Amino acid sequence: MRVDCHVHTVASGDSVLGMAELAERAVAHGIDVVFVTDHHEIAAAVSARERDLGVRIEVGEEIRTPDGEVLGLFLTERIPYVLPLPEVVARIRAQGGLVGLPHAFDPVRAGTGPVADGLCAAGHVDFVEAFNAKVGDAEHNAAAAALAARHSLPATAGSDAHDGPGVGAAYVEMPAFDGPADFLGKLAGGRIVGELRPHARRFASLDTRRDVPHDRERF
Repeated sequence: MRVDCHVHTVASGDSVLGMAELAERAVAHGIDVVFVTDHHEIAAAVSARERDLGVRIEVGEEIRTPDGEVLGLFLTERIPYVLPLPEVVARIRAQGGLVGLPHAFDPVRAGTGPVADGLCAAGHVDFVEAFNAKVGDAEHNAAAAALAARHSLPATAGSDAHDGPGVGAAYVEMPAFDGPADFLGKLAGGRIVGELRPHARRFASLDTRRDVPHDRERF
């Protein structure tokens, strides 16, 4: 299966990607599963799971904390904005969800880089996003992959798409899974595929967006 672990829809507030377009583009790129990880919102993903969109939707959320952003996957309840990071971790795990670190070392986004090693060492992290298609430099992804390796944590990939052309930029090829524990266990057998892509500026109109892929990497 091809699994994109980090995508945003219009429900995020800074994305121009509708759910129908997301599904259409995911199918066109051969993506089988999409974790919709809107900012501080899960309603769109929950609703989409009840529709036949041609692609499997899993519920996630990207959550801002005072120490940087984290991903919660397999959620059933929304996590509020800017809670202390330990409380966010506790709330995700209380739902049976998984905690991940997105774009941890991208200096222009709210990554957890300065505290990432400590979080991993303390057992607060279930996976590391080792490839994010929107980072400003490939070295930021390399640093995230090294973080996962240092702590023997599984790695994911995400397009972090906020517009249609971003869909399909990154994904994990992995065995089929059922639920969070099975997903985490099978990530070890996965293969990350991704390319860095530019993305829409916030609230950009459709005619200002471009799709210019570059720097394809395979791990």
